[in-house]
Amino acid sequence: MTTLVDRPNTALLVVDVQNGVVAGAHLRDQVVANISALVEKARNEGVPVIWVQHSSDELREGSPAWEYVPELPRRDSEPMVHKRYGDSFEDTDLEALLAERGIGRLMVAGAQTDACIRSTLHGAFVRGYDTTLISDAHTTEDLSEYGAPAPADVIAHTNLYWDFQSAPGRSAGTVTSAELDFGV
Repeated sequence: MTTLVDRPNTALLVVDVQNGVVAGAHLRDQVVANISALVEKARNEGVPVIWVQHSSDELREGSPAWEYVPELPRRDSEPMVHKRYGDSFEDTDLEALLAERGIGRLMVAGAQTDACIRSTLHGAFVRGYDTTLISDAHTTEDLSEYGAPAPADVIAHTNLYWDFQSAPGRSAGTVTSAELDFGV
């Protein structure tokens, strides 16, 4: 159980599923469809959905590339965390949003697997959160021309190593979107 005091609640954290981030992503449509189903499941079960949106020189605020994909409409009542670093906690109000909602358990989905997803997973875990990666609801682009493994291998490796994360008082692991139980 989380090491955070008085944090019994769970949230779905959707990271950077923006037009410019997932335009060339591995299995883009399938992953976006899985995330859409997760969002609906969370909403139906009363689980908070928290959105994260990255800004950079390539993802300028207000640009079409910066916008979330149209298949994932956010409700006004669902917070949007704006970030400029890989870790969704770094220099953002994410921790405050989670604290005020009593959230100590995060279910993570989004993009990119080998950048913001990994950074956010580790950022959450070292801050005391129980952190589950939804294994079929994250993706990345092909960066093999720069020496990275193929996207399917990046995703598989991240799922593999996150399944074996451990630390005192916290849990980590993976689950498929079909198997996900928010525990409410």
